[in-house]
Parts: sequence; structure tokens; C-alpha cells
Amino acid sequence: MQDFDHTQFVNLHSSQEPEVSEILRKVYFALDEKGYNAVSQIVGYIMSGDPTYITSHNNARSLIMKVERDEIVEELLRNYIETNFENGPKSRSGRR
Repeated sequence: MQDFDHTQFVNLHSSQEPEVSEILRKVYFALDEKGYNAVSQIVGYIMSGDPTYITSHNNARSLIMKVERDEIVEELLRNYIETNFENGPKSRSGRR
């Protein structure tokens, strides 16, 4: 019998799917191993959406295509902010 008195939750992210940060790490090292400028190649992919910027070495191209480009940008920005700002950036008005 179903319980209609409580909100049900759906987890769309399977625990078996690698996180964006782990995918970026693997893609970065695959590009680096092949001698590419990994940062430039990843930026090229983010800007254009063209997967040929990413090597197929170590399945990197398939991995990066498992996540949306906006998720990659979000992960990179979140990491940058967490690394460079103690309590997060404040706007000019002093509010967050």
C-alpha cells in the first residue's frame, strides 16, 4: 500500500555515475598524458560543444559527454570560489 502522506524523493544521480569533478580529473589527465594542453582543450570543448577537443584516450571523450557543459562550468566555478574565497564572494552592495 502506498503512503500518500509523505513526500517521495527521487535521486536522479545514480551513485554509480562518476561526479563531474572526477570526470574532469580523468579527462584532464588523459589529455595531459597525450601531450595536449589540457586546460585549452577542455575550454575548447566547453565553448564549442565539439567533443573532438577531447581525446578518446582512456575513454575521456565518452566520459565528458556524460555530463552537460553547464554542469562542468558550474563545478569549475564552485571549486574556484571555494578555493579562493574564505566565506564566498560578496557583491558590491555587501550582500551575498
